[in-house]
Amino acid sequence: MSTVTASEAAYVVAALLFILSLAGLSQHRTSRSGVVWGIAGMVIALAATVGLASRSLTATGLVLIVLATAVGGGVGLWRARVVEMTGMPELIAIMHSLVGLAAALVGWNGYLDVDAELSGSLLGIHHAEVFIGVFIGAVTFTGSVVAYLKLSARINSRPLTLPGKHVLNVGALVAFVALTVAFVASPNMGLLIAVTVVALALGAHLVASIGGGDMPVVVSMLNSYSGWAAAASGFLLANNLLIVTGALVGSSGAYLSYIMCKAMNRSFISVIAGGFGTPAAAAEEGEQGEHREISAEDTAELLRDASSVIITPGYGMAVAQAQYPVAELARKLRERGVEVRFGIHPVAGRLPGHMNVLLAEANVPYDIVLEMDEINDDFAATSVVLVIGANDTVNPAATDNPSSPIAGMPVLHVWEAANVVVFKRSMAAGYAGVQNPLFFRDNSQMLFGDAKQRVEDILRALDSLDAPVPAMAGTSR
Repeated sequence: MSTVTASEAAYVVAALLFILSLAGLSQHRTSRSGVVWGIAGMVIALAATVGLASRSLTATGLVLIVLATAVGGGVGLWRARVVEMTGMPELIAIMHSLVGLAAALVGWNGYLDVDAELSGSLLGIHHAEVFIGVFIGAVTFTGSVVAYLKLSARINSRPLTLPGKHVLNVGALVAFVALTVAFVASPNMGLLIAVTVVALALGAHLVASIGGGDMPVVVSMLNSYSGWAAAASGFLLANNLLIVTGALVGSSGAYLSYIMCKAMNRSFISVIAGGFGTPAAAAEEGEQGEHREISAEDTAELLRDASSVIITPGYGMAVAQAQYPVAELARKLRERGVEVRFGIHPVAGRLPGHMNVLLAEANVPYDIVLEMDEINDDFAATSVVLVIGANDTVNPAATDNPSSPIAGMPVLHVWEAANVVVFKRSMAAGYAGVQNPLFFRDNSQMLFGDAKQRVEDILRALDSLDAPVPAMAGTSR
């Protein structure tokens, strides 16, 4: 079998493994096997690519490829080992930026190194591929960099509102179309430089115009962009695996973005267009009434006497790394005969599935982790709800206040429970910049402090409530 045939066969196997990986990642129980399938597919793809390249490369070229693979793999392994779960969203964003940068560079290489056998309409198609690949890659690159800066709190998460921002976006797209036509007709470096600059500016502006409350959608959307950028590179490199893989990532990311938008009552088109038609959330830091505080000991007594408990986690749980004591609390309550479940909002955290991953990491049983639609009708019959680090996803203003920036957004109806205990560090507004009336309701109480420490305090209080009362010593006669 020739090297080319063997590589193409390996690409088919790798593509099938990537499809199996996506299928596995769609279910909690099969997510680990999905990751393994993905790793296996990537190893096969890399080996096949190196084997295919060895036909035309010198020994020095092969050494450079192996060296680049080793350095890239080493950096990837290092970052994956040291990153905290709270840092996963920005790590993903910066990875997307690298995919975009690679696609843009492949496009530039396609312009500088044109196959001499191409002519006529095939040459025109090649030039179009170059231009489109550079555009998609550059948009993905700067958009992902801005997302990284927002997610890591290096820049403000509020949307950038330049005068006529939507005119700027539409103008950039019109300029791209016009430049593409001109480049296909008469390729030159000036036009390629121009589209690169336009795309870099457009990518940065699109994501900067999207507010912090929509960042989970942005992460998913950039995932889609990176897939299409990889597919564009596949066309330029005549690499079928890149085309297939890019299409898989691009289409799945786009569909996930659509699901996220539905979960947030956002228009999919408005979000990918840089927040078109979405009003910026006004900061509502001021309190809207009197809140009540509760101690860890009193919370433990509430939980001891409860018949059913629902825990709704958010990004604050990830920041505090409280998933392990939360899992222990759930275990202890279930041993007491208390029905314990977790209610997960689709956009809780900073990326889709963030809370599910945290709970799986702490070995919380899958069957008690329910999505919002599965559990929302059960809050009214629940004794106690523990809101651990969540804010915008449990905000009743979404249903009660038509003028709220999050009006219409589907949320967890935690306020319908008999008792609500909210774990927060302070009374500050959430990531979307909107104050939460839940904090001031009669059935809500605030438990301030680090979520991990407060849950550990509750665990100790539960243990003390269980401890036998020592018998009083008898009096001497």
